[in-house]
Amino acid sequence: MVGTKLAIIIPALNEESTIQAVISSVSPYGQIIVIDDGSIDNTAHKAVLSGAIVFSHKKNLGYDKALNTGFKIAKEKGYKFVITMDADGQHDPSAISKIKMLLIDGYDLVLTSRNYKQRLSEYIFSYYTNLRWAIKDPLSGLKGYRISLYSSLGHFDSYGSIGTELMIYGLRNSFKVTQIETFLKPRKGESRFGKNLKTNYQIIRAIFLSIFYF
Repeated sequence: MVGTKLAIIIPALNEESTIQAVISSVSPYGQIIVIDDGSIDNTAHKAVLSGAIVFSHKKNLGYDKALNTGFKIAKEKGYKFVITMDADGQHDPSAISKIKMLLIDGYDLVLTSRNYKQRLSEYIFSYYTNLRWAIKDPLSGLKGYRISLYSSLGHFDSYGSIGTELMIYGLRNSFKVTQIETFLKPRKGESRFGKNLKTNYQIIRAIFLSIFYF
């Protein structure tokens, strides 16, 4: 079955209020793999109850390392495609079906462009990738990957790229890439990633590293 070829990786940190609804909304499309990144609430337990494969980090290691873990599990279990999405309920679950079909149709990387961005640094990163590759939204957490792209690089992230290293690798190495528009719902409560100066610094750092790393 096509459905068994897709893993949906959801990194989660203290998202007990939304994780079950998120899993329920996308579980018909593939196997859910939740990476509980050091949560101190019931995120992991609720994810297990919802039928997800759950791997828990003993402490918070961050977004990129959570996705590194998720991709490693997906490859070990033989999944052909991976979609990443957030656990906070902001991503539109209807986009999963569109991303899945584009991967099946032969794309190596499917990106989404959100209807709004939350930080000035995100607009700066978007300006760079739009100018360089006509990619509108490099920092959207909702992306689709063919596992062969991941295998080609050998990891998801190695330098704290805010979820962009594998994408940049695909763009620079002529993998087949497309993008779709998606609707981002307002988040209830504060983002786990934050909006402060440190966060903007991390994003600006990721821009410069993406320019010079490969």
